[in-house]
Amino acid sequence: MCELAGHREILYLHQNVLKKNNQSAEKNRTLFRNLLAINLMSAPGAGKTTLIQQLIKHTHFRSAVVVGDLATDHDAQQIRQTEIPAVQVTTGNLCHLDAENVARAVGELELATLELVIIENVGNLVCPAMYHLGEDLRIVLMSVTEGENKSLKYPTLFKSADAVVISKTDLAAAVDFDREKALAYLSQVVPQTPVFEISARSAKGIDAFHAYLAQALEAKRLLRSLSI
Repeated sequence: MCELAGHREILYLHQNVLKKNNQSAEKNRTLFRNLLAINLMSAPGAGKTTLIQQLIKHTHFRSAVVVGDLATDHDAQQIRQTEIPAVQVTTGNLCHLDAENVARAVGELELATLELVIIENVGNLVCPAMYHLGEDLRIVLMSVTEGENKSLKYPTLFKSADAVVISKTDLAAAVDFDREKALAYLSQVVPQTPVFEISARSAKGIDAFHAYLAQALEAKRLLRSLSI
């Protein structure tokens, strides 16, 4: 009975943590009311930082980036080379960003001047699925170097996504990536979710992804104008 009680206590604690996070996420939505905020999630090494760099380089958004990592600010330094503001959040032993540390990070940005805030989440395919940050869109990356079946192995994260990016497509032949199999698995798990195939190295596919984000930003602006 004590063991069961212990399980209940852990469950209640987890529920309280998520409730507090969701309340902070609602506050972030107010901060992001005049811009598009995206939460970029993937396993480590899937190419989030390189995708961000290419998106900034090849598109016209007035952008800033919040970078989450367990340690180091290496990715934030890379992004700053594009002359785009980047705020580092070092989580220590936490495998995800939460709404409160995102709020603190964007407090360092001039949000009124921005159209797009990209939140580069900690590389993890489990924890980030449960923590909403106040974002408008959740984007999940899966690299061709990781194999075709990521969506089958981590369905919770993929089902939370508004769009999926298959990254590093220039390496597909070298790693024997089966594109049709990957798309079939995605269709099983997230049949209605748009999929973008991108090589950040060559910028192939960036235009289509940019158009998707631009459409989302325009739709948000229209909805806000109608509600005023």
